[in-house]
Amino acid sequence: MRSDPFAAVDRLLREATGRLFTGAVARIEAGGELRFERAYGVTRADAAAVPVYVDTRFDLASLTKLFASDAALAFVADGALDLDEPVARILDAWRASAHETITLRMLLAHTSGMNSGADYRTLLDCNVERFTLERPLVAAPGERVIYSDLGMIALGVVLARLGGCALPRVLDRRHGRATLGFVPHERERAAIPATEEDAWRGRVQGRVHDEKAYLMNGAAGHAGLFGTAADVAFLTESYLGALHGRAARLPHALVRDALAEQAYDPVLRRGLGWALKTSDENSCGAAFSRDAFGHTGFTGTCVWADPERDLQGVLLTNTVYFGRADSRALRAAFYDAAIEALAR
Repeated sequence: MRSDPFAAVDRLLREATGRLFTGAVARIEAGGELRFERAYGVTRADAAAVPVYVDTRFDLASLTKLFASDAALAFVADGALDLDEPVARILDAWRASAHETITLRMLLAHTSGMNSGADYRTLLDCNVERFTLERPLVAAPGERVIYSDLGMIALGVVLARLGGCALPRVLDRRHGRATLGFVPHERERAAIPATEEDAWRGRVQGRVHDEKAYLMNGAAGHAGLFGTAADVAFLTESYLGALHGRAARLPHALVRDALAEQAYDPVLRRGLGWALKTSDENSCGAAFSRDAFGHTGFTGTCVWADPERDLQGVLLTNTVYFGRADSRALRAAFYDAAIEALAR
């Protein structure tokens, strides 16, 4: 009997279950084909727990940025907006201001000069969208990388205005995934892994963890989507597959642009929406090639793809349930084990 090539992946996640997260789903694809998919654990560490399955929806956190960025690139492909056109054409509030030269490329590459975020306690009595659009810049547009939730909130506003409808409808039109969306119905919440417990909201389950998105009624360009590992893999395959001659949902030149370095940062280089491997200290681990692209989410979610090997791995967890410690070591070990499994 042949041994399971993914035994090390499985062992790693089993050992982490109940210690680093209550529940997880791992999915690995190679050559556009599913090679491994398993679920681990339960939705929370108490009597209200229910099992996690491979089609369980997770709070995707900042993986939302990938879906929003892809929708923006679809508008570029349709000619609705140019990557290097100032978005002040869409956002009236930015005209005749320090923001007026910010382009879509800058928003997607996190070089807009916008602040990284804001303490939610300062936003409780604010309109978060207005706050975002009016907050002073902390750098000149195009000057340097500042990973910015506020920039992606602004992107969500741009998408809604280009689409002529609310952001959830824009993303639904683009992605069309039944399991992907904002604000799960109340009857679905118990099946979604819980995230953090805080003094403001108590145990958060089935509601967006990110406080800014929560104050925006659960839907924003930077966070708020709930989805499955298959949903994330579907999006990633539309880029990875395009590089290898499989079906693409964007023009090939635009895919190449999205995965090319748009801005250098010593921690993570930036593509268009995507993060690009910069060092072996990144969460994709040491084995992934320099061309790897991916993203992480604060709740414990991540995806990385390696064009050199034509593979991708999605790991959805709720590590934030046990605290805000960095989960890079778990993620890197997962991707290292995936490389080892596929090499057998």
